[in-house]
Amino acid sequence: MLKYFKLVRAGNLLFIALTMYLVKYGLFHPFQVPITLNFLGITLLVLAVIFVAAAGYIINDLYDVKADQTNRPDRTLVKNQISEKTAYNLFFIFNILGVLLGFYMSNLIGRPGFTAFFILGSAALYIYNSQLQQTLLVGNFIVSLIIGLVPVGVGLYDLLPVITPENQATQSTIFSILVDYGIFAFLINFIREIVKDQEDVDGDYNAGYQTLSLNLGKDRVNKILAVLSVLPIAFLIYYIYEYLFDTIAAVMYVLLLLVGPLLYFAINIWNADKKKEYTRLSKLLKIVMFFGLISIGLLQFILI
Repeated sequence: MLKYFKLVRAGNLLFIALTMYLVKYGLFHPFQVPITLNFLGITLLVLAVIFVAAAGYIINDLYDVKADQTNRPDRTLVKNQISEKTAYNLFFIFNILGVLLGFYMSNLIGRPGFTAFFILGSAALYIYNSQLQQTLLVGNFIVSLIIGLVPVGVGLYDLLPVITPENQATQSTIFSILVDYGIFAFLINFIREIVKDQEDVDGDYNAGYQTLSLNLGKDRVNKILAVLSVLPIAFLIYYIYEYLFDTIAAVMYVLLLLVGPLLYFAINIWNADKKKEYTRLSKLLKIVMFFGLISIGLLQFILI
């Protein structure tokens, strides 16, 4: 059973679920904004997203076998521990479940067109892994965009259907917060995807992938990553100045758990060269993502 949890990246799926529940119960409920979904509704939405994401991780492993044999031989599951047939069956099952649940939830809130989000998300993950791995930066962008849309998606299904002229200002403010979180998640994940390309450069070369690392070289990409890391740092500093300056605890949280690690990343990525250095910095960005997104649940103590 453990091998199947590893195949679908159970830890990442748990993080997606945590983020969505935090948006619902750490942001919407404390601020008492009009909402559409009850607990069962948000749970079905979470399952729909998780099923599509799980299918994406499976198809990634199916097409990354050659690269993984070089990059992570001890973690190659497909063929070694799980047959390709089983993996493909799971991919189709999870995709079908995700799209069907997405269809049900979209019709439940009176927005059947929203089903397209699940169909396009599923198709994008498949096309990326099967065809776009050899297209420079496209895959990094697609994966990061999907991650950034997770908090926004909760707003689309829970806030949008109950917007009225009377509550539009409040709903728009809450939704704008979700967009800001989505932008932050996109930036951090996009940078992390490129760091992972730096980490996996040998396997990507053997698999014939086109990455920034293979086209420009590690040293130049390091400099690009250092510059890119300034964007989320500037974003956070602006947020502190504009919204959090009067709340010492919030300022300390952002500085110590988000800005500080990002500054450490910017300094250390400049001269990184070894695989273990990229692995450590990739994990650091994952920690930044975690503390950034769980702060959704802390806004009630800052803004109320």
